[in-house]
Amino acid sequence: VVPRFSARWLLECRHEAPELMEMRGRLYRVYGNLTQQAGGDGREQGLLATMYWIDVTDSEEIARKYRASRLNVAIIMMDNYEELTKGTTDVARSAMRARIDRKINDWTASCHGLLRKYERDRYLFVFEEQYYEKLAAEQFSLLNSVHEVVSTEGVPATLSIGVGRGDATLEELFHNATLSIDMALSRGGDQAVIKSAEKIEYFGGKSQQAEKTTRVKARVKAHALRELMETKDRLLIMGHKLGDIDSFGASVGIYRIATALNKKAHIVINDVTSSVRPMMERFVNNPDYPEDLFLNGEQAAELVDANTILVVVDVNRPSITDAPALLKMVKTIVVLDHHRQSSEIIENAVLSYVEPYASSACEMVAEVLQYIADGIKMKSQEADAMYAGIVIDTNNFTNQAGVRTFEAAAYLRRSGADITRVRKLFRDDMAEYKVKAKAVDKAEVFEGAFAISECQGEGIENPTIIAAQTANELLGIRGIKASVVLTEYQGVIYLSARSIDEVNVQVMMEKLGGGGHRAIAGAQLRGVTMEEAKQRLKAVITEMIEKGEVS
Repeated sequence: VVPRFSARWLLECRHEAPELMEMRGRLYRVYGNLTQQAGGDGREQGLLATMYWIDVTDSEEIARKYRASRLNVAIIMMDNYEELTKGTTDVARSAMRARIDRKINDWTASCHGLLRKYERDRYLFVFEEQYYEKLAAEQFSLLNSVHEVVSTEGVPATLSIGVGRGDATLEELFHNATLSIDMALSRGGDQAVIKSAEKIEYFGGKSQQAEKTTRVKARVKAHALRELMETKDRLLIMGHKLGDIDSFGASVGIYRIATALNKKAHIVINDVTSSVRPMMERFVNNPDYPEDLFLNGEQAAELVDANTILVVVDVNRPSITDAPALLKMVKTIVVLDHHRQSSEIIENAVLSYVEPYASSACEMVAEVLQYIADGIKMKSQEADAMYAGIVIDTNNFTNQAGVRTFEAAAYLRRSGADITRVRKLFRDDMAEYKVKAKAVDKAEVFEGAFAISECQGEGIENPTIIAAQTANELLGIRGIKASVVLTEYQGVIYLSARSIDEVNVQVMMEKLGGGGHRAIAGAQLRGVTMEEAKQRLKAVITEMIEKGEVS
């Protein structure tokens, strides 16, 4: 009567079937019981199964309609409205707005929802849950179709979509949509972010974000940072685990701001990597700096009180900060970072300045330095550290170096940075260079455009840095769209990913639990072998190619 019926659940001593059963066009929820059957002479005669079939067709249909009719709230925002309308006539501007409105209206029409424009560059879209799967299956096609609208200067329109989804009130859905649009913008725009109670999903994010030439935001954030610092007596400055020179240089820049404001400041650093040590040695045992300038996490925790402010630089994920425990101890937290945000963020930050257009954290701190107070004088070693951070993160000004990057470098050069001195500090030793050369030699080209290699770091103090340098080297090979170098360090597989413009490696690494920047990203895999890590990476690349996420 019911071919797919199985009684295994009864034999497992459960009293309800794991799924609804269908019979003659009706749905049933099945309950049952299993008992021993006794014979007339007292001996057991076997098992007796009793089942109750409850017709739930009507209630399930009502539940399905309820789930399908739940409301989702979306905010659609133009990313580059100013760039599109700059220098255009009123007629051209009106025509462009009309084309964008038409694109958005065409996309939303099939959902039979409510679309309202409530600001010149923002739209509110309310639609039912039953249409969400269709939009997701199309990868939120509006993201690509709006690119067809191009300004008179050849700038294509881009927009971001933030969606609040789930079983919540309209107020909560709108709040989640607002958080989603903020996250989409902080990750570079041109993408959709969907936030529900259970998870956050991402779509798009393939195009390069246009650099903003105005420094208004930097000035506003600098003034806000100064106001916060003036209310506290002590600063703790922290970067990410296995800190690199960008993290170190940005920390030094914030230290210089603190001392200019007559505040006691300390830099929290637990493990000093080989890349940072040569620069750090210029600050240790230097009479110009206090002996307690550098502290580890435990020493910093002992100093925390109500008048302490924590400035986190070059990282916005709490799990990979150098001392995560400090985030729970300090009430006033400032985040300053250039990496695109993921679903894991420092949620209790009083001030957050996250700009993925910036080349490095040092570039951002250099701008803040110029606005936060008049006449701040940097020492040569401080300018060197910050200049080195920009050089390393831009791979000698070849990766994501915009106008403001060169302006920041010029400011640091005027402040005493010495290019030759910086170059000498970051030369490889012979053993590291041989490891890098071997990794390049072993590189495998996957799908004709992805260079994948393994860095054997035995005997090398910080193989993760060598892996990152190798990934940069592999990008110099003609035809390579992205490079990923894996290395094992302290039982963890580290992945360093790099690209130029055709692949968003941040999206790639996010699928493996990591993150980073559009052209520079990384991830950490635990509990897997090197071969398993490579297979997972290749599966992600294959998936991205199939979904058209590779240009």
